[in-house]
Order: sequence, then structure tokens, then C-alpha cells
Amino acid sequence: MRILIGAVAVALLTGCTTPGDLIKSSPTIVAKTTKAPKAYALCVLPGWQEHQAGATMNETLTGYRLISSAESIGQTNELLEIKQAPEGSEVRLYQRMPSISLGRSKITSSVNNCL
Repeated sequence: MRILIGAVAVALLTGCTTPGDLIKSSPTIVAKTTKAPKAYALCVLPGWQEHQAGATMNETLTGYRLISSAESIGQTNELLEIKQAPEGSEVRLYQRMPSISLGRSKITSSVNNCL
């Protein structure tokens, strides 16, 4: 029984994905918008919260960051970085899995619809 519990714990820990892990991969979407970073983030956030109630928005030194995660297992599913650009914002979406998986197309729709 102890071996089974230990194996499950190890399996759960190996599935953890942090925002830093996602940034190491290639972005799913790279785009530019004429909207200011805060305006763009506030446009995207409600759609993300419909999909994942715990989606968060944080201000960074260069703009904003939205994170959608499965907190119960410590896994970040999506990360949207919005950085100030000369004429608006640069947007980069990083995803743990393709957006069509598990009905997560709402995430990419929100990103694209707000551009």
C-alpha cells in the first residue's frame, strides 16, 4: 500500500508545469495589437475566467501576465504575456497542450477576439 501511495505522489509531482516551464517552449500564438497592455488584458480575462475560474492577471514590469492553472495539482495550463510595444502591445500565448484539447478553445478564442 505504501508503495502505491508513493508511486501516485511521484506521478502527480512529475505532471507539474510552472509558468517558467511554459516560457521555455514555443508560444502557440504571437501577435500584436494596438491596445494598451492593460486594456488588452482586461478584454481577455473574462473569457479565461469562464473557462477556468481561478485565472489570474498580474502586472509585470513590461505589461501584464494572465495565468490559467489547475491549482489542485499545481499545473499551469496557459500563460499569456502582454508586453508594451511602440504602438500597442505584443502578445504571446504559451500552452501546456494544444488549445483544442479538453475543450480549451475558449482560451485561444479570447486571445484572438481581443486583438
